[in-house]
Amino acid sequence: MSNKASEPKIIKPLPSALDGTMTVPGDKSISHRAILFSAMAEGTSRLLGVLDSSDVRASIEAVQKLGAIVSLEKQPDGSLAGGVEGWGPAGPKQPDGPIDCGNSGTTARLLMGVLAPWDIEVRIEGDESLSKRPMRRITAPLMKMGVQFDPAGAETLPITERGCRNLRAITYNSPMASAQLKTAVLLAGIRANGTTELNEPSVSRNHTELMLPEYGVETTAGERTAQVKGPATMHSAEIRVPGDPSSAAFVVCAALMKPGSAVQIENVSLNTARTGFLMTLERMGADVATRRTGSAGKEPYGIISACYTPRLHGCEIPGHKIASLVDEVPVLSLVAAHAHGITVFRNVEELRAKESDRLDAIVTGLAQLGVDAWTEGDDLFIEGQPGLVVPEGLVFDSHGDHRLAMTWALVGLTGKVPVSVTDFDNVDVSYPDFLDDMQKLCH
Repeated sequence: MSNKASEPKIIKPLPSALDGTMTVPGDKSISHRAILFSAMAEGTSRLLGVLDSSDVRASIEAVQKLGAIVSLEKQPDGSLAGGVEGWGPAGPKQPDGPIDCGNSGTTARLLMGVLAPWDIEVRIEGDESLSKRPMRRITAPLMKMGVQFDPAGAETLPITERGCRNLRAITYNSPMASAQLKTAVLLAGIRANGTTELNEPSVSRNHTELMLPEYGVETTAGERTAQVKGPATMHSAEIRVPGDPSSAAFVVCAALMKPGSAVQIENVSLNTARTGFLMTLERMGADVATRRTGSAGKEPYGIISACYTPRLHGCEIPGHKIASLVDEVPVLSLVAAHAHGITVFRNVEELRAKESDRLDAIVTGLAQLGVDAWTEGDDLFIEGQPGLVVPEGLVFDSHGDHRLAMTWALVGLTGKVPVSVTDFDNVDVSYPDFLDDMQKLCH
């Protein structure tokens, strides 16, 4: 007998076009960093606009187990705000058990850098999905700095970390563009002796480099390189978290596909390392625009506008641009399915190591729509089908992945027939009120 909680979620077409102005929840990447950096700092940091999601809650629970005092309260807009009193130069305490990171790869990977300079032993665990995701990319450079892991060659969680109070500063040439890898190494480098430098093959998100100076850590940042000089002591800061562009992407793409739609998303991060999806949509002929209205620290924010665009065309996204839109590839693939011609995403092998094998899931899901999509090596090809007709009775498998759940939900929301999506509740990882917000834009 099936459990009702596990039954697929039926997503019905929106009753009208999307129209109006809205905000999206706080940026997930910045929220994680605000929690973790504040826990590392001396004094009490004040945080505003923190995303209240299961992933960010994993970071909050992790730092609490390590001795930080977190006093964040739910706000009327659904965000979290308040104080985080960090452990500062005294360091984190030995937790009384393992730290469970749930489904949050950001929590697990950044935590390894947080723990690196301290001689405590911590077992880091995660759920079934997270326990399949690669961790060797993080442990390898940290071991060069003097951190010990058990088992030493572990590729996945669970893993036990023992830090080192005399970390060696290193220069590390990363084999991949990964903001999580970069951040873990930089966080360890804050208390290492000397300059720690990380070089990447292409640009990744730079939230860490922008935020660390707010906590008193001098950071040198270039296009594909970042440095910190240690040992340094972090002090408390005031951080305002702007809206998450990855969440905004789903609203933008819905507006492009739903006839008659016109939306504005306010107070959303316009960090250029995060807005690659907008440049891709512009190349496809989409009616999208941005306007900067301010900054939170060094993080720019503003308004994203999007209107229904009846004719889109395919384009090619080169490999060096993928890091700026990697989380948006699933929803961009759905837009590409409606476009004229072929869209090519180059070097998207990283999609195989997300919450699910997103590359395989995209190809399978689009096939259900009658759209040809295939991979050649590490490249994804999608042959668009303008005016595609969605068959009735489709059930999409989200594979427990929040980005896939919202992508397939857009098929139903912007189409003419309902669809079903398995494990839809996983949207709580990044955008708990996604469906409600979409409904509010319909008048």
